[in-house]
Amino acid sequence: MAFTLVSDELWKDIRPLLPRERPKPDGGRPRVDDRACLTGIVYVLRTGMPWRMIPAEMGCGSGVTCWRRLHEWTRAGVWPKVLAKLQRSLHRAGKIDARVGIIDSQSVRVVFGGRTPARTRRTAEKKAASGI
Repeated sequence: MAFTLVSDELWKDIRPLLPRERPKPDGGRPRVDDRACLTGIVYVLRTGMPWRMIPAEMGCGSGVTCWRRLHEWTRAGVWPKVLAKLQRSLHRAGKIDARVGIIDSQSVRVVFGGRTPARTRRTAEKKAASGI
């Protein structure tokens, strides 16, 4: 059973938030459709597969095209706007329960920025003789 990664309803919400294509005074190759690129981006994020392995049959251009569009939209600040709009839509539809929340964390080693802890002093003398 096939399903659509970017439904018409979702596309209707996201489309106005995307930046317009810049004019190409020297011509060039036609730009891949924004909806097709968004489909490729959602596909990679859902499957976890590498960008270069997006199937050509999906019609969303190459993985590099989708990655560049993701980068372009990130620089333009599109994703926080998309998140806010989708949250408002879901809240109005009663699909968000504000009483439930998830907190996620990750421990990351600080390579060069952390303080070195002080040495721990001995509280008693050694009981065993040195083996050296």
